This record gives sequence, structure tokens and C-alpha cells, in this order.
Amino acid sequence: MLSATLVRRLGVAINAERHELSPALAGFALFFCLFSGYFMLRPIRESMGIMAGIENLQWLFTATFVVMLVAVPLFAWLSSRVPRIHFVDWVYGFFCLNLLAFAGLFQLSDDNVWLARVFYVWISVYNLFVVSVAWSLMADVFDGHQAKRLFAFIAAGASVGGLVGPAMSALLVGVVGESGLMLLAGVLLGIALALKAPLMRWREVGGAGRPGAALTESTRKPVTGNPFSGLTRVLQSPYLLAIAGFVVLLATVTTFLYFEQARLVAERFPDRESQIRVFGIIDVIVQAGALLSQLFITGRIAQKLGVRMLLAIVPILVCVGFIGLALAPTFAMLAGLMIVRRIGEYAFVRPGREMLFAPLDAESKYKAKGFIDTVVYRAGDAISGWVKSGLDMLSQGAVLVAIVGALCALVWGALGWYLGRQADEMSKRATPEAKEGTRWCLPVTNDRSSRSAWE
Repeated sequence: MLSATLVRRLGVAINAERHELSPALAGFALFFCLFSGYFMLRPIRESMGIMAGIENLQWLFTATFVVMLVAVPLFAWLSSRVPRIHFVDWVYGFFCLNLLAFAGLFQLSDDNVWLARVFYVWISVYNLFVVSVAWSLMADVFDGHQAKRLFAFIAAGASVGGLVGPAMSALLVGVVGESGLMLLAGVLLGIALALKAPLMRWREVGGAGRPGAALTESTRKPVTGNPFSGLTRVLQSPYLLAIAGFVVLLATVTTFLYFEQARLVAERFPDRESQIRVFGIIDVIVQAGALLSQLFITGRIAQKLGVRMLLAIVPILVCVGFIGLALAPTFAMLAGLMIVRRIGEYAFVRPGREMLFAPLDAESKYKAKGFIDTVVYRAGDAISGWVKSGLDMLSQGAVLVAIVGALCALVWGALGWYLGRQADEMSKRATPEAKEGTRWCLPVTNDRSSRSAWE
């Protein structure tokens, strides 16, 4: 058992009240498992994209978007039939079976170009679904004020996983091969699934469903709505439409940089094993920077300056970086901008984006959020992929891409500031008694019952 002093110090370090410590650590561990598994597979995905042909990347992005159009209504239908407390079980169980199937296929034939294309599309779908569902779970378990304090630390679990995953990929790919990495990713996904149960139990005594909290729908019932209610909910809400626009601009900036990265790596590192190692090293650098930011900066910015600052600061930095790329279109400049963009997304944009959903109802947290995180995101990928190909046809090199990217980043930052301000105002309205600049906490009487969910 941890001593009371150590518990108190750990709580202060991660910005958690005493009764929130165990669920915060569970959320951290869940994201660690998810991202360790995904980042073991990410270098394989990048090499598969190169194997399928750099000139075909926009087709792969379009195929991913089409698959999303089919998959999202199916998952929305499932959420309307399965009690919310068991929805994650079905989703993660399905993807565990997928990983087993791919492990077998790669064992039989790992140089088939069509298998490479299918895997590339599948893992792009897999990543968005498992991460989106995990954040829906967190937004369901923690309320808006808890999210501001805890989501940065929980997201740090993703960064630690992002450090461990590519390192394991680089070390083990020569020993267990691609199939072995897929099996290991499946095991980690199963562990993440096991961590869901105590989180949902704690929700009812210390989280968003505790007595005295804002009214929420029962987790024992399915999410209301039909398979297309995620779309209709977004179209009916200016707030959700703004989030969708924010995600499209995020995807556009990301795609522009991703295509340039793929082209340069393909030119400099021709064999697949070297490509996997290079992508793994880049991931380690990014995740290390993101982790430090999440542990020491993100939560404090959210509390003191609000969600608006989390969502605006990175787009502004990216805008400046694109201007630098237009002036000096070199590999070093592109690599630096790519690293800054990814660190900023993991450390600030993603936690801030998830905070936008914490004050909303279950249908928005699961269906509307799932639609935005998958269909809208991949639509942004597909559209921006074709836009990037069109800009390349103008033969202006990286300069024109950088100028367009800078304009997109500027609009992205303005929209982030607007959304963050709306979320900050909603949080204040949710608890009128909370004073600006003070820490919100649960009554002391909840502490004992909160701990019981973990014993």
C-alpha cells in the first residue's frame, strides 16, 4: 500500500484529488496499452504505404474514408443496441480478432502489395476507432472540471505508450517479425479492455455519474438515437459543427506534412526495415516531447488559461512553421515542423479537443464524437490528399504547399480559440459555485465510496 504522504504527493503531481488518483492511473494505463500497441504497428503502416506506392497515397486515404462511411453507421447501430457499459467490450473484442487475422495473413505472405494496401486502410480505421472510443469512455467517466485537471495526465499514458511502442517495434521487428508485433498489439488491446471495468464502476461513485453530479443517462442502457444520429446531431449543433471544422483543418495540416514526409523518407531510405526504424525513431522523439509537456504544462494551462489556449497555441506555431518552410523549404525545416505539430497535437490539441465533449450528453459523447473523429477526420484526410496532389501538379515545390498550409493553420487557430472559449463558458455554467482560479473538488464524503470501486 502506498503511504498517505506518497499518495498526496502523487495527487499533487498529476493534479488529482485523492479519490481520483486510482481512476486517473487506470486511464493512464489504458492509453499506455492502446498506444504501445498502435505505435508498434505504425512503422509497419508507414512502410506499407510506401510499398503500395507514394503516388497512390491519396487513393489509400480515399479508401479509408469510404470504409469509414460504412463502418460508422454499423458502430452507431451497435451503440444503440448494446448497453453503454459494454460498448467498449464489443468494439475492442472485434479489433482483437482483426489483429489475429492479420498476424496469420502476414505470416503467409508479407510482400503482397494488396495485403499492404488493405492493412494500411485497416489500421487507419482501427486507430481512429479505438482511440475515439477510449476518449468517449473518459468523457463519460469524468465530468468537465475533472477533465480539465486529469485529461493531460491520462493523455500522458498515450505518450509513454508512444515511446515504448516504436522502441519495441524497432527492437523486435527483426526477431518476431510483423506478425509477432501484431499479436503483441492484440494482447495490449485486451489489457486496455480489462481496465475499462473499474473505470465504469468508479464513475457511479466518484465520477460523472456520482450522486449530486449533473444528470446523465444510465450506462446500463444503450445510447439513444439511430445509426445516423451522429451526423444529424452534428448538423443540428453549431458547436459540434465548429468541432467538425476544427478537425478538418487539423487533418488538412497533418496530411500536407505527412505526404512530404513520406516522399522524403522514400527517397532517402529505400529498404523497408530501414523505413520502419526511421519512423520509429521519429515517433520516440515526438512522444518524449509530448510526455514532458503533458506532465508539466498541459493541465496547468487548461486550468489557468482555459481550453481555448490549448486549442489555439499549436495552430499558431504551425502557421509560423509553414511560413518558415516557405522561406527555407529544406528537409530539416520540414522535420522540425512535423515534430512540433505532432508534439503539440498529442500534448495540447488532443486533450483540449476531448475536453470539448466532457460537458455534453451521452449521444454527443459517443455518436456525434465518433462521427467527427472517424468520418469527418478521414474526409478531411481524403480531400486534403487530393488537394495536395493538385498543388504538386503545379510544380511549385514545397513553397505553395507551405503557403496554403499556413493559411489553413491560421483559420484552425481562430476556430480553436472560439471552441475553447465556448467550452470554458459551459464548464462555468455547469457549476455556478465554482470560482475562477480555484480548484473544484468533490465533497469529502465521497472519498470512501470512491475508493470502494477499486478494492
